[in-house]
Parts: sequence; structure tokens; C-alpha cells
Amino acid sequence: MVNKPNIREQTEKKEEALSPYAAKSKFSRGRLKREEPCPIRTSFQRDRDRIIYSKAFRRLKHKTQVFIAPLGDHYVTRLTHTLEVSQIARTIARALNLNEDLAEAIALGHDLGHTPFGHIGEEVLNELYHGGFKHNEQSLRVVDLLEKEGQGLNLTWEVRDGILNHSKGQAEILGEGWGDANTLEGQICKIADIVAYVNHDVEDAIRAGVISQNDLPKPVVSTLGNTHSQRINTLVCDIIDCSWLVSGNGDLPKPTIGMSPEVLRATNILRQFLFDKVYYPSLDEEEAVKAVEALHLLYAHFLKHEDGLPREFASLPDNKERKVIDYIAGMTDQYALRLAEEISQ
Repeated sequence: MVNKPNIREQTEKKEEALSPYAAKSKFSRGRLKREEPCPIRTSFQRDRDRIIYSKAFRRLKHKTQVFIAPLGDHYVTRLTHTLEVSQIARTIARALNLNEDLAEAIALGHDLGHTPFGHIGEEVLNELYHGGFKHNEQSLRVVDLLEKEGQGLNLTWEVRDGILNHSKGQAEILGEGWGDANTLEGQICKIADIVAYVNHDVEDAIRAGVISQNDLPKPVVSTLGNTHSQRINTLVCDIIDCSWLVSGNGDLPKPTIGMSPEVLRATNILRQFLFDKVYYPSLDEEEAVKAVEALHLLYAHFLKHEDGLPREFASLPDNKERKVIDYIAGMTDQYALRLAEEISQ
């Protein structure tokens, strides 16, 4: 009989060649509940797989990124956004000699708690629920509790930290209030999220006729480029160049992921342009109004009819309001609209 090597231990050995600033799976802070390690996969690889096989991950394909119920086939969904973030995060992590598996796991899990109807849905649930609602906190709640009918996915501390700390609000990139994840891989996911959405949301807005290519601010075009691929390439290369010392080629008191002042300024201009010309105006569109009405209806209905909640939500160890929020937050766009229509009849 052939003596099979422990593949996980071999992978952990290879991780020793990563940057001294990289998170090593062998030295993870561990899980909420202890488990025997996998003989094949490292703890971060195992987390990635658990996220991909989760129900919440599957539902992302039917959740809005920006435009609700678009007619075309090529608009970004929450799932395709997640895949783009993952690809960008892996590229940066690999180039900087950091832990690519950890960056990938965080990226794939960062939006699991996003509501139906994108940020419009998040704003509505935040207004309705007395405890407030933030999608990054909900993403953590999904992996800690809601998946697997109350068992959660039992992910590592490093992945959970990256998921919780990926959100920026409307703070300027790398500016005051930006905040930091506690691993460089988490910081990479946070900035990769920005790189992905400021670029694909431009393409979607042009596709929807909301803006034209000529509307893009001149400093953005001159610094980042005039096409989607040029802007992505500029941003990724700049992040790698400005963060190069974290690869292990320097002595850093506090290693961080950064951008050059010129590229950072152009990216913040582009992000604000999207808020002013795309995100805020979209709140007044007919589909957005329908979405808001549907969420209000669903919340009011299930507060009065808690017995209508699916078993996995009804059995949660929380108050009624929290259970209803969890149920609504997990819905896809079309399911929420269909259910609201059925209730209103």
C-alpha cells in the first residue's frame, strides 16, 4: 500500500515562502468551533469551498448590483461582481506574495449578506429595523449562523474578519473613516471591491443610457484610462507598485495596501461621479420605488404573521424583528417582488 502524503501539510509548508506579512493558514486564529483539519485542503481553502457551496452564494446570481430588473443580459449581478472582486484580489495577492487562498475566500464571502435590490434594499432595512442594518455585518451573520439551518459555516477568524471589515460606506478610499481589515489579504479584498465596482458600474450605466463615455470626468480618463480594461489594469498595477514592500522586500512597522496619490485622487473622483450621476438618481426610478414598497410590505406582513416564516428562520434564537430582517435580507429580487405581490392580493 502506498503511503500517501498529507497534502495539506505540504501546502502549509509551501506557504512558508510567502511574505512574512502574509497570513499563514497553519497559524490561523482558528474557528468558532474546533474541527479536525482536512488532509487535503488548508483551512483557508476549506473556507473558500464552504462559501461556494452555500445557498447564500447561489442566491447572489439573482440579486441586483445597481440596476433593478434590467432588460439586457449583460448587466452585472451581485454574483458576477463577487467573481470580479475575487479575480482582482487573487491577482494582487499573488503579485505581492501574500496568501491568495485567504484573499479569494474573503472576496467570495464579502457580499453574502447583501439584500435584494442592492443598496436600496440595504437602506430600507436599515430604516425599518431598530437595530440598524449593514450588509457586511449581515454577511458575517450569514456565515456564522444563518447558513446550514442555524449551524453556520464555521469559518476561520481571518476570513470572518475580512468579510466584516470590507465595507467602506461613503468614506473616501484610504481616507478618514476608511478603516482596515486585520490582515493584508482582507485589505486587498476591500480595495479590490472598489476597483471592481467603480469600473463595472460605469459600463452598466453606459449600457443603460444613464451616462455616456464622454461624461466621465477628464482627470479620470487621463489618469486611469478610457476603457474598462485600461482602468482595471492601471488600478491593479498601481496598487501592486505602491504596496510592493509588503511582499517581503522591506522592513515595515505597519504594512498596508495602498495607492499612489494621483491614482487615488482619480479613483475617488470616479466614485463620487457614480454616486452623483448613477447611484443617487437610481433611487427615484420606477423599479426602485416598487422595490421599496415591496420591502415595506414584506416587513409589515411577517411582523404580523410570524408563523409564515420558513422553519429555519422561525427557529432562530432572536426576536421577531431580527428573524424577519434575516428572511428578507436573504431574498433574491424576483422572489421578494413575487412574494410581495402574492401577499397584497
